[in-house]
Amino acid sequence: MTVTIYHNPQCSVSRHVLDALREAGIEPQIIEYLKSPPTLEELRDLVARTGLSPRELLREKESEYAELSLDDGSLTDDQILGAIAAHPKLLERPILVGGKAVMIARPKERVADFIAIEEGDAPQPL
Repeated sequence: MTVTIYHNPQCSVSRHVLDALREAGIEPQIIEYLKSPPTLEELRDLVARTGLSPRELLREKESEYAELSLDDGSLTDDQILGAIAAHPKLLERPILVGGKAVMIARPKERVADFIAIEEGDAPQPL
């Protein structure tokens, strides 16, 4: 199973998710997104694959959120993604990318859902 984690080693949730993956026998590709920020195209791909809006990828608690007035509802998706690309601290974390699932693993307990989907053990919708 190939898994990628967009990881911030300073974040306790991100560290917990990484540990949970490893405990499950999964050694993910680790992208420390603060050192290697995703491009605008990679962010667009993450949005498309998660089914979330660009706004849902934003960390509202970061100072850049207020400084850049990202609470402005008139901002376009591209403006939001551009802000994340320019200021990677704004990217919600951790993001898990697998063959079947892409999700923000927050709260940290969502890692179990991700693993179940990737292993094919998740319940199928009716």
